[in-house]
Amino acid sequence: MSEPVIKCENVYKIFGANAEKMLKDSNGNVDAKTFQENGCIVGVNNASFEVSKGEMLVVMGLSGSGKSTLLRCISRLTDATGGKIFIEGQDLLQLNNKDLIDLRRNKMGMVFQSFALLPHKTVVENIAFPLQIKGVKTEDSISKAMDMVKLVGLDGRENYFPRELSGGQQQRVGIARSLAVEPDIWFLDEPFSALDPLIRKEMQDEFLRLQEKLQKTIMFITHDFDEALKLADRIAIMKDGIIEQLDTPANIVLNPATEYVRKFTEEVPREKVLLIADVMDKTKDNLSDLKVSKDEIIENVAEKILTQEKSVAVVDNNNNIIGSINPAKIINTVFGGRKNNN
Repeated sequence: MSEPVIKCENVYKIFGANAEKMLKDSNGNVDAKTFQENGCIVGVNNASFEVSKGEMLVVMGLSGSGKSTLLRCISRLTDATGGKIFIEGQDLLQLNNKDLIDLRRNKMGMVFQSFALLPHKTVVENIAFPLQIKGVKTEDSISKAMDMVKLVGLDGRENYFPRELSGGQQQRVGIARSLAVEPDIWFLDEPFSALDPLIRKEMQDEFLRLQEKLQKTIMFITHDFDEALKLADRIAIMKDGIIEQLDTPANIVLNPATEYVRKFTEEVPREKVLLIADVMDKTKDNLSDLKVSKDEIIENVAEKILTQEKSVAVVDNNNNIIGSINPAKIINTVFGGRKNNN
């Protein structure tokens, strides 16, 4: 297996004058309450995980859970108090300022909740700006920026100023600008939370389309569980600086590790999230004539399965039977996780 693009080992971020001493004295057993009584605030508490090439890890939690602080540690916008962070095998905390700037300019793209566009520059000038900082010739940077304009669907608006754009269009400019430098690693901190629901859904769809095409390694921060479920390869749920569970969306919905995670998942419409493969059985005997693909979302085939008396065959991409699903399992999956049935 190839080396992870991002690797965190026992990362802590503690704010306060005597944070380092307290962390050392605690031997890694950080109790947020005790630290608070001593004038320290625990932002990230013993975070360890890896992100593979081309993977989208969504980090979620409520306000104050530590998700943005974790992202800031990994991009070294803030320095971790303890632990190790590796980017493509390089020890991030050992890099000098010059190497860190090089890494950020050449490897990392960042998009934040506030669009931070330059008001006196047009769309295409805003997108070209980071390239020009890198020393790319004006002509080349504008050409590249125009490619990005097309990629995010802003053709015809390249000469508009930010004030002439809607919120969703401004966010597209921010995304295009961060992609212009062709980062391998992309950090996005609640990029869609300022948008109204309809534009937000459009941006999520657009984002998934871009990711399918570009295959970036992504850490995406959100407080919206539905957004996390829609976008993530894996989800990390944080509370009080601790990663409570890091798993696939399906496993988080089906097997919440803690009471806190369970509360997040209890309102989730499972049939919209889970695939047939997530809930099928391995048995292949006594099946009806109906076949369903392992990759179907349950909602799309539930009605057909519920009309069958026998279990239904589940097939892979080559139409080979790999398991089965029975109507009772569908009913249990859809209604078994609801609040009233726990």
